[in-house]
Amino acid sequence: MIRNIYRYPVKGLSGEELATVTLLEGRGMPLDRRFAIARSPDVFDPDHPVAKPKGQFLMLMRDEGLALLNTRFDDASGRLSIEQDGIEKLNVSLDDANDRSRLAQFLKIHLRVDKIEPVVVSATDHKFTDISVVSPQKMNAVSLINLSSVKALGAAIGQDIDHRRFRANFYFDGVEPWSEFDWMDKDITLGGTRLRVTMRTKRCPATQVNPETAQRDIDVPRELKHHFGHSDIGVYAEVIEGGEVSVGAPLSF
Repeated sequence: MIRNIYRYPVKGLSGEELATVTLLEGRGMPLDRRFAIARSPDVFDPDHPVAKPKGQFLMLMRDEGLALLNTRFDDASGRLSIEQDGIEKLNVSLDDANDRSRLAQFLKIHLRVDKIEPVVVSATDHKFTDISVVSPQKMNAVSLINLSSVKALGAAIGQDIDHRRFRANFYFDGVEPWSEFDWMDKDITLGGTRLRVTMRTKRCPATQVNPETAQRDIDVPRELKHHFGHSDIGVYAEVIEGGEVSVGAPLSF
């Protein structure tokens, strides 16, 4: 069963929990990683979009201070609100060039990174997903996490693990830990959609970051390798048939 649904309008910034979403065939989740903050103006050309490695953008793996910010994107207005400790720090239109510059400078100051010149970037039909560099199909894949696997890792290390560390689109339960790795090249249904599972998700140091405190307090990749012999949690899947998915929807084969 689907327990949580998230999208991440701006790469590296906080996720937004959704009650329902309409997935698009071959296109995945609308507005997921629609924008990114490049570390310099020459990283990304919106007129000729080419997928770039995630290290060329602001991201939790390097910039853990991003976890201190809570964001909300309004689809209708195109505005992004940023809060810290319950106080709104910035409210900008991501369709406005001046507001984009304000956002980039705000993040530069917040992260205390003087040696970069960040810019907000986006392009039509482009998503800044971590695996966008693999292929256009992977760029539009959605990510899924088995909450039973997260609990198995937590039990192995003797700590509760916040599922939000993994920044997935869908979190589900009701199956055995790690059973999702047996789904490679198989179709699954989520609500009114059909997905094809295509690859496991290798975890990076971004998962070390506690989403509440922004502290690197659990070395998730190392603990996975130590206890389970691999550094993977979750899978990617391509949308074969679009449709609506809501929290509480069944996951089946």
